[in-house]
Amino acid sequence: MTERLICGQVLRFAGDPFALPVAEAATIDSAGAVLVRDGLVAGVGNAAALKAAHPQAEVSEMGEALILPGFVDAHVHYPQTAIIASWGKRLIDWLNSYTFPEEMRFADPAYAAETAARYLDLTLAEGTTTMCSYCTIHPASVEAFFAEAERRGQRVAGGKTCMDRNAPDGLRDTAQSAHDDSKALLEAWHGRGRITYAVTPRFSPTSSPEQLEALGALWAEHPDTLMQTHLSEQLDEIAWVRDLYPETRDYLDTYEQFGLIGPGALFGHAIHLEEREKDRLRESGSALVHCPTSNTFIGSGLFDMAGLKTAGHTIGLATDTGGGSSFSMLRTMAAAYEVGQLRGTPLHAAQLLWLATESSARAMRMDDRIGALRPGMEADIIALDLASTPAIAQRAARAEDVWEQVFATIMLGDDRAVAAVWIGGEKRR
Repeated sequence: MTERLICGQVLRFAGDPFALPVAEAATIDSAGAVLVRDGLVAGVGNAAALKAAHPQAEVSEMGEALILPGFVDAHVHYPQTAIIASWGKRLIDWLNSYTFPEEMRFADPAYAAETAARYLDLTLAEGTTTMCSYCTIHPASVEAFFAEAERRGQRVAGGKTCMDRNAPDGLRDTAQSAHDDSKALLEAWHGRGRITYAVTPRFSPTSSPEQLEALGALWAEHPDTLMQTHLSEQLDEIAWVRDLYPETRDYLDTYEQFGLIGPGALFGHAIHLEEREKDRLRESGSALVHCPTSNTFIGSGLFDMAGLKTAGHTIGLATDTGGGSSFSMLRTMAAAYEVGQLRGTPLHAAQLLWLATESSARAMRMDDRIGALRPGMEADIIALDLASTPAIAQRAARAEDVWEQVFATIMLGDDRAVAAVWIGGEKRR
């Protein structure tokens, strides 16, 4: 039995800081520690008391670093790693100019494996320990992502991106092959170690009704998997959906009529929602995923965090690599704050950290395993240096409390702020 104590300023949530006052929802113990045993959190409490009770434990002294769960990125496209920060296109043009040509390259399993390893290296450096990724239509792209995550002992979700129309030759499958390929991948990988399969239609414009029906049937057969897609990202996209599906009530209905809503459904973006869509998403238990750097970079619009949280929606946070402009969840939190400011509803540092950890885990139906520091949870843990650069250090020195220090790191921090990362209790950085 291996025990480790990770000592520092330990962040713990007692509840959702959007629903409770921050002082009730979140605490930071300046002399805290997390006890890790055999890959799980075995205890959280005062460092001195835990050291006395577990004298044989290995001790990682992190000083005044903030100890918290690893970041959970609820919507990414790992195949877009190499095209992140590509210039100046709206959604449809961006897909045609950058995304589709790059995804063509994933027909080569070696290229898929190389990119998967690079993506997981880059995100590890940013403190991200779990993500839900779109792959490409190529089954080898899914296998590469899962195999690399398995090698690292990392909890991830992902799936084959399905498209049978409005995509280039070489990136289209069929309704039947989408179902069959996804089923074969699901049966091979879902529940293997720390891997979860996600049924993945890219979005309604690139899937025929027949394909969405086939994928809805597959998800119904395997309800413990996830389902991920895009919804209401840009206004011209919504108009396109209306032309392609004239019989439907709204964009959401293109998924709803085929059973592609409900617990485990993750809808990326969800900016321009109609009232019926909001009601059905909440009633069905579907989750929304806020992608703030992507939404501003591609010019999509401003997500209504305050309104949707008040209405009771489950919301995750995501980088949306590579439409998003950063691999960093710190930068993503900063962008979420800025979007909130533009809507007149700024977010507290505790709310931002909640979105990047436990709330994203809830969206992915993994909050019983990751996203929080509680006994029995998987020990995916990071330590944030709250004075990692001269700019941050000089601001932190003027802070009146620890939340001001944390906020400065969120707004100014990058991978230099990530002092250490443990995945399954093993130190990886």
